[in-house]
Amino acid sequence: MMREIKGVFWSVLFLCVLASAAALLSPKGVNFEVQALMGIKASLKDPHGVLDNWDGDAVDPCSWSMVTCSPDGFVVGLGTPSQNLSGLLSPSIGNLTNLQIILLQNNNITGPIPVEIERLSSLQTLDLSNNLFTGKIPPTLGRLKSLKYMRFNNNSLTGEIPVSLTNMTQLSLVDLSNNNLSGPVPRFPSRTFNIVGNPLICATGSEPYCNGMALLPISMPLNTSQTTPPSGEQKNHKLAIVFGSSLGCTCILILGIGLFLWSRRRQEQQMLYDGRGRDLEEVSLGNLRRFQFKELQIATNNFSGKNILGKGGFGNVYKGHLSDGTAVAVKRLKDGSAIGGERQFQTEVEMISLAVHRNLLRLYGFCMTATEKLLVYPYMSNGSVASRLKVKPVLDWGTRKRISIGAARGLLYLHEQCDPKIIHRDVKAANILLDESCEAVVGDFGLAKLLDHQDSHVTTAVRGTVGHIAPEYLSTGQSSEKTDVFGFGILLLELITGMRAIEFGKAANQKGAMLDWVKKIHQEKKLDALVDKDLKDKYDQIELEEMVQVALLCTQYLPGHRPKMSEVVRMLEGDGLAERWEASQKTEQPNHKYGAHALSSSERFSDLTDDSSVLAQAIELSGPR
Repeated sequence: MMREIKGVFWSVLFLCVLASAAALLSPKGVNFEVQALMGIKASLKDPHGVLDNWDGDAVDPCSWSMVTCSPDGFVVGLGTPSQNLSGLLSPSIGNLTNLQIILLQNNNITGPIPVEIERLSSLQTLDLSNNLFTGKIPPTLGRLKSLKYMRFNNNSLTGEIPVSLTNMTQLSLVDLSNNNLSGPVPRFPSRTFNIVGNPLICATGSEPYCNGMALLPISMPLNTSQTTPPSGEQKNHKLAIVFGSSLGCTCILILGIGLFLWSRRRQEQQMLYDGRGRDLEEVSLGNLRRFQFKELQIATNNFSGKNILGKGGFGNVYKGHLSDGTAVAVKRLKDGSAIGGERQFQTEVEMISLAVHRNLLRLYGFCMTATEKLLVYPYMSNGSVASRLKVKPVLDWGTRKRISIGAARGLLYLHEQCDPKIIHRDVKAANILLDESCEAVVGDFGLAKLLDHQDSHVTTAVRGTVGHIAPEYLSTGQSSEKTDVFGFGILLLELITGMRAIEFGKAANQKGAMLDWVKKIHQEKKLDALVDKDLKDKYDQIELEEMVQVALLCTQYLPGHRPKMSEVVRMLEGDGLAERWEASQKTEQPNHKYGAHALSSSERFSDLTDDSSVLAQAIELSGPR
């Protein structure tokens, strides 16, 4: 009897597995998610070819650009912001039923918002801002009970705001500004709501025609049944009426302007996150989880020194395990009590969390008390580039090349595709992390601005690592995208040599002149002397020269001479390097000693870090992004 029961159990289990597989595959054996993504690709025009590796014959899409998958292999993220895409958004997007994030902002996509998005029950972030979408907001979007972020601003949407959208109780941010919406405004539960720039929106919903902001009456009809006064009194009476009407109009005009300015100021203030009146331990910030400090204390064994993964200018990183067994990396920021106020910290963390890309480290959650500020990331067991360059087995040449392109794509997103853009200010091998496939993931981005809590990038303290700091940043404290480009150039040399930047000069017996040394070796065509000895001649000579040239272009003394990260990505992929290199050789540049300047100036800045104190202990952070 027991044997029969077991047989039935395993049969049912087998059928369940088959049913699960069948749910994902079509009768022809084609992955439904692949079909859905190919439908999206077919309806879009892709001038930069960012979707070129989307292949309809693929078994699964998890290796495609702009696509993020869960550990189970389901598509959970679709992000193609700022790619100049045009065309229509295909209704087949509704077949990606596991989607949690859609980021299509800053493109030229036209047509209506597909009503099929209503089927994405797990969707948490929907950003279609800064496109050319037309038509009405689908009322069925109100079925997205998990949605936390909804941004439709800067499109050409029309019609009334559906009342059904107020059913989305998880909403934290709604931005419908700068469209052509009309009618009354429903009461949204979100803490942040923006509708400015919709001239047909009603002020209260009680206006008689509700086609715009109702105007107060500025004149009243006269009662013609009254007795006509004598001519002199009539003249004075007319003057009084004219004067009174003018005064009344002026007062009403001033009152209207005052009400408009007050209303606009209130709407702008709504863009700030306000957690007052709520249990702060229960507030979730968008897709982020808010941890209790005690929870992270337990996870890291009270921040034990044995759990330290890395030390840096932003603070220490500790490995921990949550109560459910999940491995995490907890970054305990320096001087937590001095990092702005609660609202400011939340806003900055929010900006970091909205930067979503397959080559960027995903922020998992945060913790905030009066004296502590902590960030929580999934743990990455493969460590950082800095740590992997020091252990066996060595990273092969092909992997190093892929790491360089992946890191470049991550920085490209921060500089040119993220809104607002983010300058990293500490690009180095210890901040480039590696996932299970040794794909590059940029970490620690956004933290420099978070700790400086200033709008300007001109700061009193230079943050960074000796050997990676651009000369203009070191001398003036002025950072820009080109500051990161310089650091990326040094990162390329670290990948080539297997050494940290501070070791370059020692290897050449030329302390303080590492870039001059690299340039000299390139001119003498002795690039083999640069390559990591552990590679044992297993590298591509042509790719080696190309990477060295890109590194030298990125580390030019004048920021204006350095390429943008978009150009760096193209050059690493084999497009435009020869022309750029030839042009750079025609430009006369003074002979500057980068390293000597950096090392002699480091004592003046408290936030400079020397990796020699950390040795092989690099910051190991994320797991699945």
